[in-house]
This record gives sequence, C-alpha cells and structure tokens, in this order.
Amino acid sequence: MSIIEQAAKRLEELRRAGVEVPWAAAGLSRQEYDQLVEAGQKGGQGVALRAVAGTAESLAEPPGVHRLAESDRRSRKVDLPLGMLGQAGYLVPDQPRTSLADEFRVIKRPLLKNVQGESAAPVERANLILVTSAMPGEGKTFTAINLALSIAMEVDKTVLLVDADVVRPSLMSRLGLDEPAKGLLDVLNDPSLDLADVLLRTNVPKLTLLPAGTPCPNSTELLASAAMEQLLQELATRYSDRVVVFDAPPLLPTTESRVLASRAGQVVMVVEADQTSRNTVAKAFATVESCPVVMSVLNKCSNPAGTYRYGYY
Repeated sequence: MSIIEQAAKRLEELRRAGVEVPWAAAGLSRQEYDQLVEAGQKGGQGVALRAVAGTAESLAEPPGVHRLAESDRRSRKVDLPLGMLGQAGYLVPDQPRTSLADEFRVIKRPLLKNVQGESAAPVERANLILVTSAMPGEGKTFTAINLALSIAMEVDKTVLLVDADVVRPSLMSRLGLDEPAKGLLDVLNDPSLDLADVLLRTNVPKLTLLPAGTPCPNSTELLASAAMEQLLQELATRYSDRVVVFDAPPLLPTTESRVLASRAGQVVMVVEADQTSRNTVAKAFATVESCPVVMSVLNKCSNPAGTYRYGYY
C-alpha cells in the first residue's frame, strides 16, 4: 500500500471516529489535499507525495502530540529556563531520577487513574485538577508546577497549566518568565479575544501555559460566569488526552478557588506540615465538599532522609 493510500485510509478512520482532521499539519486546505491525492494517484509530481506523506506521518504520531487544538498551534512559544528551574527544585525533562520526581509520581497516579476512568465511580471533568491550599505560603504553586511537569512526562498526556490565582498571580515569575499582558481574565472579559492569543507553548513539548491576565475588580464574578463555564467545558471535553492543572488562590482568604472547585473534577489540597492547624484544614475542606474528589498533599515535611516528603493524609 502506497503512502498516499495509507494517508487516505488513516484520515477516513479519524473522520469516522469523530476526530477533527488537522489538514493544516501539512500546510494544506481540504481542497488542496484532495487535489494532491488525485495528482499522486495519477503519478503526479513528487511534491504531492511529500505533502501527503507529511500528513500521514503527523497522523501517525501518538496521542498527545498530533491532537493539539488549533489554538495551541497558533499560540506564542516561550522557552523555560530549565537549568534554573532544576536548581530551584522543580522537575525538568531529562533530569536524573530524584526523590522529588518519585514523590510526584505517587501524587499524580491516583489523579490520572480518575482521568482515565479507572476509578470505581466515574469522575466528571476528572481532567480538570485544581491545586489550592487553606492559606497562602503552603506551597500550592510549587506543587501545581511540579504536578504539571510530572504529568507532561507521561507518554500519552498533554498538560495545560493555568494561573488561576488571579488576585496574586505568581506562576509566570516562578517559571522565570515575564508576566504577559493578557491571559485568562482577558479571554473571559473580551468575547472577541481568541484563546490562541494568550496561550504560551513551551520548550517542554507537552506543556502549555495560560497566564492569569489583566487584574480586574470583578475577577470572582468572571470565574463564576457563563463564559468560564463554557471554557471549562471545552477544556474538559474537547481533548481526552489533555489534563488541565489550575494553580488556584488559597481557599480561606479568597472566594475564587471555591467557585473553581465547584466546577473542577478533582481538587488537590496542599497542607504545610507543622504550620497549618487542624481547624484551618477542616474549614478549607468544608469549602470544597461539593467537589467529587479532594486529595491532600503534606508539604514541607521534615521526615528523616530516605522517606517521602509528600504524602496523602
């Protein structure tokens, strides 16, 4: 079977499965593609074969690589300073195996089990994971970044890391990047603004960033708006291989996280060891009791060397 016939067969399989076929992967329109296929079948020029072959190769890539949204392909590219991030204690690709990497494997595994529908009861919007804490300073942003980086190392998952701490955004600075002018709040505020205009692709192949955006006094209302619900629904359902990790504000001093938690499938509660009181943790859990899945991570734990510094309560 020729490469053209293989491409045509693969494209037909994708159409039947309801997958949007990325004609642009070879720089083609549907009409141009059909013309090139016809030319190739008639023994046409080599350019037709190369164009169709390029499309077939892109469609043969594993999940999480070729099934990217059009907005991802059009988004701006930024380079994370991986060396600096590694020295600051963050997980980076091609890093030697560390205890931190192992700890985040323990953390992400039950979350991904829910995403993949392997839990006893299905979890709606399981691929929307909210990382928060009861109070500021407990390590939620550190946990959100490392959780996203750890999931990005999975073979069949892509990650969108969202700075949802719209009151005090810090995700971009933690990653060594300047805060872009626009982001999540701007998309919610301006219906004419495309998500592609604010997404940031990174040099970690399966990691994309969504900054917080321009601060505004009605941020809580925007996160509770119909526009936010529509955006979350699209993120949750459009691509089954995508996991969305939200770095959300702390629960008790603000209300934004409570709104988001009511719409997310899973919540990761970061608790600072030896600092956060039992009563504070109980109050924080009470604010997210409507969320289907709430897990907790014990952070900054001074256990003896060789034991996990992170764990589930």
